[in-house]
Amino acid sequence: MAQLSDDCFAFGGTLMTAGEALALLSRRLDVVAGRETVPLRRARGRILAADLTASFPVPPHDNAAVDGYAVYFDDLDGDGDTRLPVGGRIAAGQSSDGPAPRGEAVRIFTGAPMPPGPDTVLMQEDCAREGDSVVIPPGIKRGANRRHAGEDIEAGSVVLRKGRRLRAQDVGLAASIGCAELEVHTPLRVALFSTGDEIREVTDELPPGCVYDANRYALASLLDELGCEVADLGILEDSVEAVRTALENAAAAHDLIMTSGGVSTGEEDHVRAAVEALGAIHFWRLAIRPGRPLALGQVGRVPFIGLPGNPVAVMVTFMRFARPAILRLAGAADADAAPRTFPVRAGFAYRKKVSRREWLRVSLHTDEAGMPYVTKFPRDGAGILSSMVGSDGLLELPEDLAAVEEGAMVDFLPFSEVS
Repeated sequence: MAQLSDDCFAFGGTLMTAGEALALLSRRLDVVAGRETVPLRRARGRILAADLTASFPVPPHDNAAVDGYAVYFDDLDGDGDTRLPVGGRIAAGQSSDGPAPRGEAVRIFTGAPMPPGPDTVLMQEDCAREGDSVVIPPGIKRGANRRHAGEDIEAGSVVLRKGRRLRAQDVGLAASIGCAELEVHTPLRVALFSTGDEIREVTDELPPGCVYDANRYALASLLDELGCEVADLGILEDSVEAVRTALENAAAAHDLIMTSGGVSTGEEDHVRAAVEALGAIHFWRLAIRPGRPLALGQVGRVPFIGLPGNPVAVMVTFMRFARPAILRLAGAADADAAPRTFPVRAGFAYRKKVSRREWLRVSLHTDEAGMPYVTKFPRDGAGILSSMVGSDGLLELPEDLAAVEEGAMVDFLPFSEVS
């Protein structure tokens, strides 16, 4: 009698490695998002479509870094106090009438342009004002508290490169060079649907043998985080005709089609067959856990990503495979960059199958010495969505690793790095 396998990944045939799949994504996909110009206030989260160059320096003039007194360094006594008459006053937004005379101090305020001549600024707290004069102690360095023109940004420099996903600080930097609007890529239009007669909408009754559609809601949220324009096409019945019609219609008006479920080898898994009939499948079985049935293909000329049906597998494969594909299609320069991981100590032991890449759900802690370590979620099932809620991130275990020993250093991937 043949021995039955309890390993859902023991299926025969050649499996593509995770690295090979990511390399194929990079080769097969290119930018499909269009371009538009948006006001600066609407630019956060968008992907810059053209380099942004500064036409003038920032700051545009030498200025004072503190409230105090601008002086010629060479007028100061290096060994004792210096008394200088205060001969002028410059506030932020003003400018001097001309060069300051030698032997005088100029009252100046933070951000105010330096008058021609003086090269050093004394903090007002370090000085003593006596009538129309100021007494300056020794010890200041030449050029102290003086900010130079172009210290932040030089004229003609590229301040933001195309392909950058704009954050609040990027928007602020654009504003600092007088930019009122930016050329960005249009949001990627993604058609999203689930498959399966057992899947129900969250507003429906739940008959025996059925489950609510968690995948579509999780995926829509992940797509929203990447700035996509999501068309929710709902749940498709397990019918090759229904799936094929939906795919064909979606391809006419979207930049990417994404599904969950229906790409494995079961009799009711119709998505893969429908995609092959309308276009092509470039890969669909990977040596990974969770999420082996993961498909990249095209419907006509529109890219297609078919994610697994189990909710944990859906989220993990989205984070590690669909996410870089989406960023590439959307025009992001960092699409092919591996997400940042952080070395931490394993607070558990674990054995895995060699030749397969695995992701474990883990929580981050600190020990008595303040050093980080991770613990593994107690249940491994790809259908345990609560494990994603109860974890802080993933451990990515490479193909050649057979075991994690307790106390060993491992690579921790926070969810924040892939959202």
